[in-house]
Amino acid sequence: MAVSERRAERKRRILEATRTLFDERGVRDAQIEDIARAVGINRAIIYRHFSGKEELFAETLVGYLHELDRTLAAADDPTADPERRLQDITGTFLDFGARLPAFVDCAQALLRRRGEELMEEVSQRVMIDLGLAMTSCLHHVVEILDAGVATQQFSVRDPNLLANIFYTQALGVLNLATLQLSVREENPGLPAVDSVPFDEVKQLIATAAVAMARGTSG
Repeated sequence: MAVSERRAERKRRILEATRTLFDERGVRDAQIEDIARAVGINRAIIYRHFSGKEELFAETLVGYLHELDRTLAAADDPTADPERRLQDITGTFLDFGARLPAFVDCAQALLRRRGEELMEEVSQRVMIDLGLAMTSCLHHVVEILDAGVATQQFSVRDPNLLANIFYTQALGVLNLATLQLSVREENPGLPAVDSVPFDEVKQLIATAAVAMARGTSG
């Protein structure tokens, strides 16, 4: 096997081990030492393939996003009513995040960084891969919004911006679903907590997505 092939194979194994640890333990509990041990290499070798932890996380997120892209494509019916399509794809995204909470953690970990900071820590090649993976996922939503505009069911000035807003909002909602608690005031000055029924949350977010698409005129 050529050197380039061995390098590519080792990188693939590092990413697979990272994804496995993320899914088993969560992002916060996955350490570089654990990833290296799973692959059977020294942690220093990981930094020959990735500039740092952020770049490793970014490339792992690319894998999640490719899986999300396939999931969204399978769930969407281009012949259906745009409002129904938007509700269905919103629910599919939330189901995906609920099934893979490490995806949510990984995506949010990168979103919390300022763009210029991330650009300093992640190579241009990986940033391009990440951007392409994200736009592939968002394109499913953009197509639905465009279809709704064409039928005059939606009033959206910038479908790409609204798709990005839906993405970040849904990630935040998935935090609530993971916590499984909502807060309210039961008596003056005294908080109370309620359980969070995931199906109800999904329905509310799907309804809100349609309402936003209907009412965002320029």
